[in-house]
Amino acid sequence: MKRVAIVGYAQHPILKNAGALNEVELIMPVVHQLFNDLGISQKDIDFTCSGSCDYLQGAAFAFVEGLSAIQTNPPIKESHVEMDAAWAMYESMLKIQMGDAETALIYGFGKSSPGDLDAIISLQMDPYYISPLWPDRVSLAALQARVLLDQNVITSEQMLASVIEARANSKNNKNALITDLIDEADYLKNEMVSSPLNKLDCPPISDGSSAMIIASEEKAYEFTDHPIWIEGIDHRIESSNLGSRNLATSDTLQASMNQLNLKNIKFDVAELHTQFSHELPFLKSLLNLQDVPTNLSGGPLVGNVMMCAGLDAIGKTYESLKDNQFTHGLAHATSGPCLQHNMLVHLETQK
Repeated sequence: MKRVAIVGYAQHPILKNAGALNEVELIMPVVHQLFNDLGISQKDIDFTCSGSCDYLQGAAFAFVEGLSAIQTNPPIKESHVEMDAAWAMYESMLKIQMGDAETALIYGFGKSSPGDLDAIISLQMDPYYISPLWPDRVSLAALQARVLLDQNVITSEQMLASVIEARANSKNNKNALITDLIDEADYLKNEMVSSPLNKLDCPPISDGSSAMIIASEEKAYEFTDHPIWIEGIDHRIESSNLGSRNLATSDTLQASMNQLNLKNIKFDVAELHTQFSHELPFLKSLLNLQDVPTNLSGGPLVGNVMMCAGLDAIGKTYESLKDNQFTHGLAHATSGPCLQHNMLVHLETQK
């Protein structure tokens, strides 16, 4: 297997409402920041892959418009996933492993502010049994939170701590949307959205974009003297039928951990794609991260750009390894209701 490294990552400042900025105007700054940082252009990229959701833009093949942010003439090798851009990175890795590319540009973008995100996300669920019920994303998350609380997998105190910690860690992230600190009194007086989740337990509506460049070992050292290696990556899917799943655990995450042999690795840092407060203690327990600094960027609770937040978890782990004396980092991305899709990425600095 070819070694693949992350050589660059950029994140647009997360916005509450991007207003008149279109997707192209959100993508261009992060892509060109990467190109400028690495001293390259689109001509140096063998493969380009994006992650977005056409439902957010309200038009079929709306992602094609995003290509206007990069140079596509002469024609380029390009692809798209209708998922978080973390999965665009996975496809790009496969291209490099197959020998079809040595370098890849990945970007994700999303504007959630113009529409009703609850209705939009419902459209991505099982079209026969779940979508017709129009379940909103917060109520589905609350369903899992209630199961976890009732089965004593997590506690309400841990949910509170997740929110307070996210606000404190937002100070480490110059692009965070929410940076106001809160205390227990602020949390308890907040309005309930769907029991047991109140407003602070839920991620803010966010607009933005992110981009990343990965490269094979042969190319990576042309971009940087200190590449961050993708030592392992695995993703698996739970059933789309919520009634057939045990929401108090995740067999697929356990399978991914075994596949990547993560139980024998002592991680220095982790970034988890935890959009709701109950998900952080739940995943930390499943992934054996109780003593590992987690979501030092604040995570999705301080800025949750749909179709980017998973890639951001990988990117923030990359930044932590790049900027600190860390060796091992774990990133997690998810999609679907109640942590249905999960991806684990093991990043490592040069030994």
